[in-house]
Formats: sequence, structure tokens, C-alpha cells
Amino acid sequence: MAKAVRYHKQGGPEVLQYEDVQVGDPGPGQVRIRHAAIGVNFVDTYQRSGLYPMQLPQVAGNEGAGVIEAVGANVVDLKAGDRVCYTGLPGSYCETRLVPADRMVKLPQGISEEQAASMLLKGLTVHYLIFTTYPVKKGETVLWHAAAGGVGLIACQWLKALGVTTIGTAGSAEKLALAKAHGADHLINYTTENFVEKVKAITGGKGVPVVYDSVGKTTWEGSLDCLRPRGLIVSFGNASGPVAPVNLGILSTKGSLYVTRPTLATHIASRADLVERSNALFEIVKSGKVKIETTKKYKLADAAQAHRDLESRKTTGSVILAP
Repeated sequence: MAKAVRYHKQGGPEVLQYEDVQVGDPGPGQVRIRHAAIGVNFVDTYQRSGLYPMQLPQVAGNEGAGVIEAVGANVVDLKAGDRVCYTGLPGSYCETRLVPADRMVKLPQGISEEQAASMLLKGLTVHYLIFTTYPVKKGETVLWHAAAGGVGLIACQWLKALGVTTIGTAGSAEKLALAKAHGADHLINYTTENFVEKVKAITGGKGVPVVYDSVGKTTWEGSLDCLRPRGLIVSFGNASGPVAPVNLGILSTKGSLYVTRPTLATHIASRADLVERSNALFEIVKSGKVKIETTKKYKLADAAQAHRDLESRKTTGSVILAP
């Protein structure tokens, strides 16, 4: 038996239960992984709450890193003892589990399991957002909401390395200082300042070509007003709640704007994309241009508290669970 954090109904953090689960031997195309570190992300709370309906009962979580204990038939490029990581596979809040071998990414020398669990989902998200959803160009200025979050801190560093100017928003002086330390060029407290007015002042009234918004409900309308004509708002999260239904006509009146709602899953659906994006992330981290820091670590049994802290905006950077 192994320990896992499951929910038998969807709801608040209190539905998370620390339980024994049975883990068998890997079948064809599977491996069994023993986790060394488990990533905690906002998507985990969306699945637990019911915003994203899940089949029940469900082991929480989507991301982890550790060591392969056993491999099933037809697995040729992995073996027991290999260090691996993964993301996008529901069921990671556990000591051990079975996973598809073709979704595993080998960890290179110089990248620890704790780093991997702290960055894979977040770093791959940044990669597709700045290289695929809106390929940023050197010299551009972009707006990034929640710049002190796990995704935001990686984005600020990566954008700095690319020569892009980042306007970062956050909800406290401490979080703004953290974003600045990680490369944000301009800082706005969106709880006390009018971020639209500040963005317009910073850009000389022109606005930005792209807004990266994982906050959702509370920043949506303001984000539209920060865009220059034909600008793009990238809505990729719902930290403050989902965006309300939108009258598309508003996009024309505000300057022929574009809106997209991408997900990581579709950007790493093929193994080739998963490996290419993961390698790019590993390389930028190994170069030292993007530093990954675990800002908060909880015991696996304390997953409910991790969710409470995440949802109440008490955390910054990357949060992990230790089995």
C-alpha cells in the first residue's frame, strides 16, 4: 500500500483525504514511479473544486518527479533507477503510482527532482505562451499579471533573457519586490493602483501588444483596456474566478482585439512537443538565466493546507509536496 491524497467529492480543501491506495506492477507501456517531489498548481484546485469536473474518486495533483521503480512490457527507453518527471497526468499526490512511459521526461544532470516538480508545468506553460501563443520579440513590452506567482517568476526571467520589457502586476509590496528581483522592469500593485492607467503611462498611451492573464475575473476588463489596437489578451487561468460570458462586440469597439484561451495540454499533446519544450526549459535553467526556487514545501499529508494557502494568495513562486 502507498499513501495518497484523494477526494471522493468535489469541493473545498477539506475534501482532500490522506489515504492508503493499492499500487500494482506496471502494465505494457507503463512505469512505476516513486515520487521525490510533487508540484502544486492552481489547476489542482480547479479540479478539486469542481470548476474542472473530474471522475471520482480522484487522487489530486498533476505533476511530479522521482525515480522509476519498475517498467512494464514494451518500454524500451526507460529503466529502473532513471530520474524522470512529468506533468498533465492527474493523480500525482501520492508516494508511488503507475504512469504512461511516453509521458515521462528524463531529468538531465544538473536538474534536481525538486526543481523539476517546481517548474515543469509552470516552465512549459511559459514556453508555449511566449514562443507559440504570442511569439515575443526583443524590444517589445508586455503585461504579465500575477508576476510573483510560479509561472510569473519564470516568465519574468525568461522574458528578460530574450530582451523583452515586462510590466508585472501583483497584490502586495512584497510580491512586487519578488517580481522585480526576478526581472520585471515595471511593477504595479493591482489592488491599490489602476493598472490600466499605469500601463498607458509606461507605454506613452500606446498600450501593449499582449497581456498574459492568469487571474481571470477581476483583471479581464482592465486587461482589454491595456491593449493597443489589434492586441492579444492571453487568458490562461482563473485565480480570481472564471471570466464571465463575453460580448464579442467589445473586441471591435476596443480596437479589433484578439482573445485566446490556450492550455498546456494541447501544446504538449505529442511526445515530440513535450520533449522539445522540456529540453528548452532545462537548457535555460542550466544556463543560469532562469533560476528555479521552491518557495514553500509541505508534507504530502498537508496537501489541504497547501491548497488553502495557494487559493488565499499566501504563496509565491513554486509550491511542492514532499512524500
